[in-house]
Amino acid sequence: MCDIDNNLCNQNLYEMKELPPVKSSFNDKKADENELSMGLIKSAKRTGQLSLSNRGLGTVPDNVWKIDDLVLDETKEVDFSRSDNNQWWNAEPLKTLDLSSNAIKVISPNVKFLQHIVNLKLHDNAITSLPAEFGELKSLMSLSISHNKLTTLPIEFYKLTDLRWLSISHNALAKIEPDFGDLVMLNFLDLSHNKLAMLPPGMGYLVRLVELNLSHNELQELPPDIVNLRDLKKLNISNNSLKKLPPLGELRKMEILDANHNDIEELPDFYGCTALKELYLANNFIKEITEEFCDQMQHLNVLNIRDNKVEVLPENISLLQKLKRLDLTNNNLNKLPRNLGLLSQLQSINMEGNKLSFVRQDVIRGGTERMMKFLRDRITEEVVNETRYTPDDWPDKYTLKKSQALMVAGRELTNVPEHVFSAAADAEVHIVDFSKNKLTSIPTGVARISDTLSQLMLCSNNISSIPPEISSCRHLQYLDLGKNNLDSLPQEVGDLKNLRELVISNNKFTKIPRCVYELENLEILLAAENKIDEINVSSDALAKLKKLAVLDLANNNIVTVPPELGNFTHLRTLELMGNCFRQPRHAILAKGTASLLSYLRDRIPTN
Repeated sequence: MCDIDNNLCNQNLYEMKELPPVKSSFNDKKADENELSMGLIKSAKRTGQLSLSNRGLGTVPDNVWKIDDLVLDETKEVDFSRSDNNQWWNAEPLKTLDLSSNAIKVISPNVKFLQHIVNLKLHDNAITSLPAEFGELKSLMSLSISHNKLTTLPIEFYKLTDLRWLSISHNALAKIEPDFGDLVMLNFLDLSHNKLAMLPPGMGYLVRLVELNLSHNELQELPPDIVNLRDLKKLNISNNSLKKLPPLGELRKMEILDANHNDIEELPDFYGCTALKELYLANNFIKEITEEFCDQMQHLNVLNIRDNKVEVLPENISLLQKLKRLDLTNNNLNKLPRNLGLLSQLQSINMEGNKLSFVRQDVIRGGTERMMKFLRDRITEEVVNETRYTPDDWPDKYTLKKSQALMVAGRELTNVPEHVFSAAADAEVHIVDFSKNKLTSIPTGVARISDTLSQLMLCSNNISSIPPEISSCRHLQYLDLGKNNLDSLPQEVGDLKNLRELVISNNKFTKIPRCVYELENLEILLAAENKIDEINVSSDALAKLKKLAVLDLANNNIVTVPPELGNFTHLRTLELMGNCFRQPRHAILAKGTASLLSYLRDRIPTN
């Protein structure tokens, strides 16, 4: 064995078809050179692209740097009848080079010969430094050098003024020079997972940046001129040691700000951040969400402020009407503002880990629908208990504007005058509550606020029919018609394509109205306490409601439960108690929705 030539062993291993070449840190340079085969060179000359990714390279083959000058065809004779894409006159200069996922430690100064290189991938290696000649790559526009061992960048690096895309994440950079501001063409910059304790003021010159990732560093403050990045849409500064943020109003195009896991104690001034949609501030030390914040952030879709020290929420949180996700988990809240229930577009709200003694734990753990119903019911109860209106007393414009809600429940009303709807239209109200009155029909003035109306509560009245004009309320998401005298709904209700929750409990329905099956975004259908005698699971009925999560048909006249209902696995809650059927038995119903659906699936005929 000792007489076997080592190079021959390596060559034999390389030629094995079933296994890739065995490489290690002890590979000699010749083995690395062999990775750049003649076939790869020809392909690179033809396409201008070369990939040596994941080849176990310890060094870069010398011919990579010289590839543009390599001559492949030594023949003196030229056959013009043959098309040869390998001829020098068809050669493409190397523009894309992928050396990622190897074990390369050194980049040769010969890198300067890649004068046409546009896209260079060096990530996932063991590179400890870059040569000064790196700055001569004048055509370079995209550079990925993440997951290496860089501690510094040569001053010449900042001459790459044509760079558009740059990732240096997952290195060990402790400092970058003010010259970084010379990279003025950058659109994307990732400096995450380094050891940066500060940023140079020159960062403010990178005015074309659209996305900037500074997460997982050791930053204690941001340079004041970071607000000059007026094209910035996404800023990630999470997992640093920031104690405060500067006023961010100049970042008018910023859509996402991630400042999770810092030491921030108070919310910055966001006045002017009119494009901000998602704000992440989890794991900080913020004690208060201010009225000014709610006034400035009316366009916000996501607010994550979990694991902070928030003690109070302002009443004007109802101004965050576009909020879809709100996470307040693990704070110091002991009460909630009444107007929190007015956030009509909320799809997710998390409150666990607070000291909300007045809210039962089963409500907190019951999910978004249960929490929002609790908050809405509390609004109605508090309005009824605290307000003693005469029939001629109506909320003024200021009240309507502040709450964006017209709440006139429990007033024994038989009609609502037009001037009330005029004021409501001027205030752009989102929520109308006429419950617990004596209305026999929906007031016609509702049409005047149809462009903004998202929640309409008409329960506990004497309404016997719904006008077709209800379809004009195209933004309606919540409609409560419970405890009335209804036995049908007009087909136009099916045009309410944004409706997420429909309550028709305690009426006189004998079947689920056909129009309900057209509500493609319906998530909750409450139809208990009626005279419904069947569950229609056909493809043109309940099966059309793909988003339905809650179905309450308790206390009706249902004689049989179709086994096919077991296929509705998207249902989280199914209530069937108090009906006439014998199967499933009460013991099965009591086990919960998952068990009930499983029981039904087992009884679907196999033929």
